[in-house]
Amino acid sequence: MSLGHSYSRAQLGITAPLVSVETALSGGLPGIHIIGMAQTAVKEASDRVRSAFGNNGLAFPRGKVTVHLAPADLPKHGSGYDLAIALSILAAQNHLDQQVLDQYEVLGELGLDGCLRPIKGVLPAVLGNRNTNRQLIIPKGNGQEAGLCPEAEVLLADALASVLAHLEQQTSLPLAERSLDEDHASTEKLSDVRGQQPAKRALTIAAAGGHNLLFIGPPGTGKSMLASRLPMLLPAMTTSEALETASLHSICSPISDPRWFYRRPFRTPHHTASTVALVGGGSTPLPGEISLAHHGVLFLDELPEFSRTALEALREPLESRRVTISRARYQVQYPACFQLVAAMNPCPCGYYGDSRCDCSLDQIRRYRSRVSGPLADRIDLHVSVLAQSASMLNTEPDLSEDRETINQVTSAQREMLERRGKPNAMLNATETLHDCRLSLGDQRLLEKAIDSLNLSARAYFKVLKIARTIADMSGRGAISRPDILEAISYRQLDRSSGEN
Repeated sequence: MSLGHSYSRAQLGITAPLVSVETALSGGLPGIHIIGMAQTAVKEASDRVRSAFGNNGLAFPRGKVTVHLAPADLPKHGSGYDLAIALSILAAQNHLDQQVLDQYEVLGELGLDGCLRPIKGVLPAVLGNRNTNRQLIIPKGNGQEAGLCPEAEVLLADALASVLAHLEQQTSLPLAERSLDEDHASTEKLSDVRGQQPAKRALTIAAAGGHNLLFIGPPGTGKSMLASRLPMLLPAMTTSEALETASLHSICSPISDPRWFYRRPFRTPHHTASTVALVGGGSTPLPGEISLAHHGVLFLDELPEFSRTALEALREPLESRRVTISRARYQVQYPACFQLVAAMNPCPCGYYGDSRCDCSLDQIRRYRSRVSGPLADRIDLHVSVLAQSASMLNTEPDLSEDRETINQVTSAQREMLERRGKPNAMLNATETLHDCRLSLGDQRLLEKAIDSLNLSARAYFKVLKIARTIADMSGRGAISRPDILEAISYRQLDRSSGEN
């Protein structure tokens, strides 16, 4: 019995565990038997590898070929093992030097003619390979994606033949070139939104402190436009944050455009999105919109129109900042540290308080109840967005507004990072009580407001953190009474429920 093996990478969440591809050639009925918890796409590699061998003048073993993907208890899916299987078979046939092959990890889908096609999940594999003594070979089509990882030396190949020529030291494969785009400036401008100063103020607070935000107002008042301006106010991602976010996108599809690498994601799923599309899942668990918005913004327009099940699934990730998807044999965890911005109308017709509105109180109550209390409780700021006059819409944009707002947000974020190393929205209860101390009079005022509005303990801490952010934006070390009053004013849904 002849043996050969090669190394590849699996996909488990955003990690890429090492996989040893072991091949044994023995007598018996001809055929390839792939074992090791391999799913359908992996087992189909047998036909792709056999055809690639024939079209490249390579003799395929006539007997039984057993391919073991170790460890056996790790799920394997996708077509990325084709190249590793082909090389391990060649090593078992003594067509390749096993000691040379041991110096590499390989990924890639083989075409029937032996070409290498790009695959999903290359970036996690590149990151996993960084601290090893082996060099990674990937399809040339994944070169842009591999170039996102600094200091990674990854070889690019376009076909099985070129990989064999490199391993036999006849030619050398090229290295992936660095493809980072450090121009992360947004083309969106806050000044494009005319008027809406209260809503802009709330958006600025949300950007500075990392708070979740809900806009409530009639159609056409600029709620979506305001939400789309949030990324321009946020700081650029660090390289580690950008790599983590890009890894999540790599799992879903190969990355071919590196221009958005440092730009924070802005995801806008349609309100017909299913629970799985929103939080992740499937037979082979993939990240959902909340994970694809990691380190960025998730914008849910027409919030009450989303299914109740999908909205309720957001409750835990909003607190834990991760989502765990469990299957019978294994469990996958994806990060989901996103900032939620949502928009909704005040009533079914959208014109509550206007002569055009003919919604009954019962209809309004049912419409608003589609956003459950526990979900609304997790949203820090509830803000009304009112219709603007025609004269306001015709005003010239104030370009200085963008610079001033960004400077204010940047200054506040710097203060938060120096104090705790994170935005105020991420403070735990102990940190909040320490950093958000109030005078005796302000404490009594807040307690009275909490009791009269019947706010939860979570809402109490959110009010404190918002007040801390407002104080940071003003450059004050201590929280003042105006900060507390403004923070309380942003609990609009709580006030509405209290009035009812």
